[in-house]
Amino acid sequence: MNPTELLKGYDRTHLSVGVLGGHSALDVCAGAKAQGLRTVAVVEKGRDRTYATYYRMRDGRGSIGEIIRVKKFADVLESSIQEQLRKLNTIFVHSRYFWVYFEEPEKVEREFRLPIFGSRSLLKLEERDQPYNQYHLLRDAGIRTPKIYASPKDIDIGRVVIVKAREAQRRYERGFFLATASDFDVRAEEQVKRGLITEEGLKNAVIEEFIIGAPVNFNFFHSPLTRELELLGTDTRRQTNLDGFLRMIAPDQEWAAQFVPLKMVETGHIAVTVKESLLEKAFELGERFLKATRSTRCDPTGRGIIGPFALQGAVVTEEGREEIVIFDVSMRIPGSPGTAATPYTTYLYGRPMSIGERCALEIKRAADASRLEEIIT
Repeated sequence: MNPTELLKGYDRTHLSVGVLGGHSALDVCAGAKAQGLRTVAVVEKGRDRTYATYYRMRDGRGSIGEIIRVKKFADVLESSIQEQLRKLNTIFVHSRYFWVYFEEPEKVEREFRLPIFGSRSLLKLEERDQPYNQYHLLRDAGIRTPKIYASPKDIDIGRVVIVKAREAQRRYERGFFLATASDFDVRAEEQVKRGLITEEGLKNAVIEEFIIGAPVNFNFFHSPLTRELELLGTDTRRQTNLDGFLRMIAPDQEWAAQFVPLKMVETGHIAVTVKESLLEKAFELGERFLKATRSTRCDPTGRGIIGPFALQGAVVTEEGREEIVIFDVSMRIPGSPGTAATPYTTYLYGRPMSIGERCALEIKRAADASRLEEIIT
């Protein structure tokens, strides 16, 4: 959509920052408030108390200003809801929710008539069933990724793989299990039998080389205003019930695994740091990724990543060298507010800054400089 048309009728001196009520909404809204911008959250009825009660603005506290209730998140595409948001001069910060809770995610690209801070067309590349997806993008960027196997028959002897299949219950999330060439069928059948994945999910699963290293997510920010790449923070994932297993000693892990299936469901993040000697390698990957996203094959506008994105992977040691292997990407704000607890924004800005506040700062700077069209799609 044309950025100028999207901003038509907006009072650029009284902007609001909008979010769907979940994922990173509190981070975004707290950051917007810190930068003096109004906030509005579109929330689902029945799961709105976090935003409408506990973190609603009152007595100088809270970060959620306006509340718009809908039956389901996809209702944000209704013209009446969009009109309410436009009257508030809303710049929307999108998240993975735009693709998880919409039956036809592509309708966001076509029918969401609000300016989005970030790319409108890149989000779908996160989905591995797209003809051109994140695997192709990472390869084109020259970034090392785990080896992908077309079928169990192709797995190298002695190689451990991680199988990523859609969960049976939460179909918008992926279930994981480890296997080798010799026990793949047995382990897969066990996952299906326990109701963790379906036969269909297994058929369409991604089989990746399992990278044994220290997991790290590199959370970046690209500013179209300064054309600079910033590292906002690093973190790792907290997963259930994997974390519970890791708190047991090895004999108890083996015993418990007989009765409780191992799961790797993301439930939060932990702030981590990396050695300074790794930072230049991380920035190099970020720069390569940015360049690749500007390909018209990825983004018809050729603009590429706007604002926050993340390269998620692990640091491995091979032949005395440390390397970064990337196995997942986020083309938008990652749901990791704890990155503000890492020192990287302090090194740059002199104080900790959350990803949400960095987004708000970019919006505010663009508005003040009459350059909003450069940061929205």
